[in-house]
Amino acid sequence: MTDTISQTPTIPYTLERLGVIMRPDPSDPREAEGVLNPATAWGPDGRLHLYPRLVAEGNISRVGIAEVEVTGGVPTGVTRRGVVLEADRAWERGTGHGGVEDPRITWIPSLDTHVMTYVAFGPLGPKPALAISKDGQDWTRLGPLQFAYEDALDTDLNLFPNKDVVFFPEVVPGPDGVPSYALLHRPMWDFSFVRPEEQPPLPAGVTDDRASVWISYIPAEDVVEDIRALVRPGGHRFVAGPEFEWEALKIGAGPAPLRIDEGWLVLHHGVTGTVVGGAFVPQNNVEYVAGALLLDAEDPSKVIARSSQPMLVPETEEETEGTVANVVFPTAIEKIEGAHYVFYGMADSAIGVARLSRVDA
Repeated sequence: MTDTISQTPTIPYTLERLGVIMRPDPSDPREAEGVLNPATAWGPDGRLHLYPRLVAEGNISRVGIAEVEVTGGVPTGVTRRGVVLEADRAWERGTGHGGVEDPRITWIPSLDTHVMTYVAFGPLGPKPALAISKDGQDWTRLGPLQFAYEDALDTDLNLFPNKDVVFFPEVVPGPDGVPSYALLHRPMWDFSFVRPEEQPPLPAGVTDDRASVWISYIPAEDVVEDIRALVRPGGHRFVAGPEFEWEALKIGAGPAPLRIDEGWLVLHHGVTGTVVGGAFVPQNNVEYVAGALLLDAEDPSKVIARSSQPMLVPETEEETEGTVANVVFPTAIEKIEGAHYVFYGMADSAIGVARLSRVDA
């Protein structure tokens, strides 16, 4: 059983890799630089769809759609169905780089809606944005996230790049117990590519500039009144930062939190290595591995258990060789015929699947 920072409860899950389900199509220029970091969603027809990040030459990204092929209850491949999101807004297109990247999708039953978060890599770097859909086919943008200003932080989170945004699937207790929709996100305080005199100060109370997991909330009644309230989160709280050697550089949330008996299971990536040439330049001297956090059901800003060792590390050729070597990057979890499967990016080049299994003593 995975060691954790708390012995009661533990994180009683393991990950077992099952193989590659999607590789780039050499005949499609939209996939010239890889397929990676997918979201997933069930369609109204009962079919599971994969939403890979498709990377064209020049590091231009789109969000594709493919039907997941299942054999004996296990995902084994995909059938491509096209593209659902292009970088066709000015705020999604940077100079020499751009696109819509790394989607995560959460089905929120109380809203009868799929909520997609993605990274809009525009002129000011990576900014999180939202799109929604009823059927998983047609997506409507709600726009970039606009984090509420709060005096307690003594800064505006909108000044900082942000990634790894994912919504909880249920209403949770927010600040002061207000029923809220909540999202995890990863603001980045590292402005090593900006001259020191131009760097904004860290938020009040933040003493570690390594990228970490935060949580923010939107009152449920505001969302019911206008679903566009989802792009205006507040009540920002720190959740977890790097703690162990295998996540010494930074951490970030992965798939949508999974409700289990003990609380909310959050798979996350931990990164080691060094960044050279700027925070947003693809690197080949880092390693991404997968671990887990367990958040309290009544206060999801509170970590009650944590894996001290990674659950999945780069080992296979697809994980150790690619656009960015030595990467496993979990981004989706789905239940198929009674078992949970995790879909993850492999070395920023292909997509793999692993079985998430409970290992109660």
